[in-house]
Amino acid sequence: MNLKVLYEDAHLIVVEKPPKIPSQGDKTGDKDMLTYVSQYLQTKYPEAKSPYVGLIQRLDRPVGGVMAFAKTKVATQKLSDQIQRNEIRKIYYGLVCGVPENNHEVLVDFLLKQSKNNMSKVVSKDTPKAKEAILEYDLLETIETPEYGSLSLLKITLKTGRHHQIRVQLSNAQLPIWGDTKYNKAFAKQKEWTQIALWARTLTLQHPKTMKSLTFHSSPKDHYPFTLFENV
Repeated sequence: MNLKVLYEDAHLIVVEKPPKIPSQGDKTGDKDMLTYVSQYLQTKYPEAKSPYVGLIQRLDRPVGGVMAFAKTKVATQKLSDQIQRNEIRKIYYGLVCGVPENNHEVLVDFLLKQSKNNMSKVVSKDTPKAKEAILEYDLLETIETPEYGSLSLLKITLKTGRHHQIRVQLSNAQLPIWGDTKYNKAFAKQKEWTQIALWARTLTLQHPKTMKSLTFHSSPKDHYPFTLFENV
């Protein structure tokens, strides 16, 4: 894979994560983004035998889009602190089955992670270990398809960062993500790989050294089924 670098300096590297690639090593043993970034830096800077790469954020394996990595331990800490304080802004494109009742909506739920099946579910507020999950979405476009009926393109702004948050919250709102074999019943029985229609479109953070605000973009315009929509 040729790594697509969106930005790089001495403290930070921002890349476009392709779908199907894990953010970090997992039980499959498949090559992950941490490894790809590390190998890119080793090739570019051969004098650095073991370049440091700090994982700042994670994207689910089927999800593509903007992903940032730190190049120093200090940068890792500062960027991790921004995430803890919810200061890093994340915007996604999500293609869902169905049509939202409102063009703009804020979803507030409480999620419980289920480690046995690597899923999360919406639970009551008083459930032990449940975490509040907040996102807002705006409807950009709706189309009709012969295969899947109504499909809607949403711009999704994350207010919190929970396990599978966008996927489980939208599914709970009867707007499951197209291609999601975990949370969309229409795709649950498919055994072959289906590309989930969720894309990390925009990432805004403060530079760990200069503290200036930086915004990075990535577009899924060449990836089906986003190609069906004019507003991508």
